[in-house]
This record gives sequence, C-alpha cells and structure tokens, in this order.
Amino acid sequence: MRRFGRSLRWALIKAAVAGTTMVALAFLIPLGLMVQQTARDRAFTAAERQAAALGPALAITTDEDAVNRALASTDAGGQGRMAVHLPAAGQPAGAGGAEAATVGTGGGGPGTVAAGTGGGGPGTVAAGTGGGGPGAAAAGTGEPEGPMLGEGRAAAADVATAGGKGRSFTVKVAGGYALLQPVAVDTGRTAVVEVFVAESDLTRGVATAWQVLSAVALGLVAISVLVADRMGSRIVASARKLAAAARSLGAGNLAVRVPVEGRLVAGSPEELREAGQAFNTMADRVVQLLAAERELAADLSHRLRTPLTVLRLNAASLGEGDAADATRHAVAQLEREVDQIIRSARRAPEDAPVVAVGCDAAEVIRERVAFWSALAEDEGRRWQLAGAERAAPVPVQRGDLAAAVDALLGNVFRHTAVGTAFSVDVLATDCSVIVLVGDAGPGYSDPAAALKRGEGHGGEGSTGLGLDIVRKLAESTGGDLALGRSAVLGGAETRLRLRTGPQEAAPARGGRRRSRGALFQK
Repeated sequence: MRRFGRSLRWALIKAAVAGTTMVALAFLIPLGLMVQQTARDRAFTAAERQAAALGPALAITTDEDAVNRALASTDAGGQGRMAVHLPAAGQPAGAGGAEAATVGTGGGGPGTVAAGTGGGGPGTVAAGTGGGGPGAAAAGTGEPEGPMLGEGRAAAADVATAGGKGRSFTVKVAGGYALLQPVAVDTGRTAVVEVFVAESDLTRGVATAWQVLSAVALGLVAISVLVADRMGSRIVASARKLAAAARSLGAGNLAVRVPVEGRLVAGSPEELREAGQAFNTMADRVVQLLAAERELAADLSHRLRTPLTVLRLNAASLGEGDAADATRHAVAQLEREVDQIIRSARRAPEDAPVVAVGCDAAEVIRERVAFWSALAEDEGRRWQLAGAERAAPVPVQRGDLAAAVDALLGNVFRHTAVGTAFSVDVLATDCSVIVLVGDAGPGYSDPAAALKRGEGHGGEGSTGLGLDIVRKLAESTGGDLALGRSAVLGGAETRLRLRTGPQEAAPARGGRRRSRGALFQK
C-alpha cells in the first residue's frame, strides 16, 4: 500500500506481533528461569556425587596415601576442586584413646579423685564440689584439627561446623561455592569432604538455553506476522476491489459489479461480502433509476411535440417583421432542444458522444443578448452590453453557458415591469470570468430564498429553478453565484463567476462598469 503505516494490513500485523510477544514472554521467561535453576541444582548434585564417591574409601582407611589415591581418582579431585579434611589421630574413649578423670569432694576444702581406665593410656576427669567451700570443675571434649588433603577453600570454622553437626551444607568461597560433606570414618571421628563448585558450573548451558528460547520466540513472532499478513492481504484485496468498483461507478461505468461468490472471494470476511452485495444492489438500483429518468424525460419531451407543432404553425402565419422572425427562431430552437433531450434520453450511457468542454463566454453572451434584444425593443427596454469585445474562454460547454445566460436575462423580463432597463457586463481576469446582469427594477426582496432550488415566486410560468441552474454551473468550475443590488441601475444585480485558473488576480481586463449617465442602447 502507498500508506502502509495506516493500512488495515499493517494494523493486523501489529496486533499479531503484540499478541504473540505477550504469549511468548509469558511462557519463555518462566521456562528460562527454570532452566537456570536446573543448571544450579545439577552442579550441586554433581558435587554431592563426587563427595559421596570418597565415602567408602574413608570408611575403610584414613591413611593419607590411600586417601590421596582415592581423591585423585575422582573428576573433581583430578581438577583440584576437592579436598578431604581428616580427623586428628587418636583413639576414642575406652578403645585405645585416653581419658582421665579427676573428681574432688569435701566439706570445707577441695577433694580430688582420679580414676583411669583403658588399654593403652591414662584418662582424667576432674570435677569439684564442695559443701562449705568452693568447688571447681573442668571438662574437655573434641579433637585437634587433623591434616587436609587436596586444595581446600572453605574456612576452618565452616569445616569444624560441618564435622560437628554431621550434616552437609554449602558456603560461599572465592570464585564459587564449597560443598562440605561430613563422612564418619569410625566411632567418634568424622572427616569432611570439600568439593568446590565454580560460578561457571552454576550457569553452564543457561546462555545457550536463553538463546534457543529467544530464537523460538522470534520464530513464533515471525510466523504470526506471516499469517497476519496473509490474512490482511485477503481482507485488503477485497476492500480494494470494493473501492475500485465504487470509483468506477462514480466515473460512469454502470456495468461494474463486485464479485461476492467463487474463487476470487475465497477467504474474504463475511462482512466485506455483505458490503459487496449491498454495493451490487445499489448499482442495480442506480441503473434502474437512471433508466426510469431517461424514459420520463423522453416521454415528457415527446409530449411537447404537439404544442410545439402548433407554435411553429402559428409562427409561420405571423408574416414578416423582427418580432415574427424572433418568434420563429425561438420556436425552432425550442424544437431542437426537445429533439436533443429525446435523443439523449434514448441513448445508452456508453454511446454518449465526447463533448468538448470549453467555449468563448464573450461570444455566447453576445449571441444571447442579441436574441433578447428583439424582445427588449418590443417592450421599450433600454439595455447595455459591455466587455464582450475580447475573447473570454471558460471551462464550460457552450449550451450550458447559453442556458445560464438565458435564465439570468429571462428573470429580468419576468420579474421587472415593461420598460425597465437592464445591463450585461463581462469582466475577464487572469483566473476567472465574471458576468454581471443588473436591472433598474425593485431588486431582490430575499436573496437567500431566491437562491434556494424551487422556491422562486416569479408568478405564472416560473419554476424557481433558473438561479439554481446558474449556481450549479458556477460551482462546477469552482466559482459562485451572488445576488445583490446594482450600483449603476439601482435594482437587482446577479454576479456569475466562472473560475478559469487556480487563484484570483486583482486587476481585471475587458469591460468596465458604466455610469448611469452613459446610457443605453435602444
């Protein structure tokens, strides 16, 4: 389309893009977040499997060489991401370890009791109680920190916490996280396996997943745009056909119709089909009305032949003289006009001849004024014609302009008393031709009502259509028709302006207004 940004097709595409984008975001954003969480869980699960792989080895032995070999056999250990924190060497209580106890009791002084059990060493426990004096007691449990195998990153306090609580957890370290997994090596002793999880492991594959999801979203949007464009093209094509048919009908092609069935309208919306059907009905009705109008015009014109024949015979018996010649000329012209109306009404629109648009307004006005001058002389009217010496081309047909001038002059004779003077002035500018018809009668009592179609009150024989015909002729060229009072004769003045160019020019050429003193021809 020439104005694609404002077209229905573009509106459908924008709606499809907006709808698909919202749906894609509603599904793809949660899916992307789920992928990110899955990658994180996968990294920590892999670390837990690496830590659990050392459990059997530590349960068998805590020998550093053996543990080092087991550590190196794992993937994390081979990459320097695993460490083992062994417990301190020693024996638990009652089994090769050592425990000493000291107990003291007394009434007024301290007392000490020492007892030792064990196979290989002494043990001490100290406790103090007193009745009347102070007593002190001290007890200690735990193991000194043992050796660490591998590359550890967690703090010693976190390692001790993991060993003391006997549960695994993760701590933040430089470059990632450390998983601390306690492993019981024997009764009372616990080793801690540390596995390092790098930040990159937590987001591995997430960027690729986001790219794939984004590509899927773009693909969905592209598909929706393609579908919307195809749907919009069908709708727009149907609308264009309807608009083209309307323009063709307006140009005069009464045979144009819009297809409403068949392959050409497949996929078109039902609403546009209904609009096409309504257009076809309207076109058929227009054809019927025009045919009826032509028949009516032909019938009415044919009815005029009988009175015209009588007038022609009566005119032939008038004898010689200017009045008789003018009457016979008017009757002959009326017969020609009636014949032309009948032929035009009977002729098909496509058979109408090409009529050249344009004529010389000065020549037409001279001819019509000469025609009406005979009647003016009979009624004793003085008249004046000015400005018709030079050619004044106008973009209207000769017959139409002649009819308009006849309507204006006919109004003078119909609406003023016998003997009333009148004048016709032609003013030609660079972009318009102005025809002024004035008289010395009473003037227009209501100029606005006089311009309304069919509202003239000129008495018998007046239809009130004369000024309306003149106005339509002026407006067809972009001009206008104005009613006022004549500055020279003092009566009515009618101004007909026919546009011949794009803009008005100030100076006028051709005729000029005459004063009341430079009077008129008889």
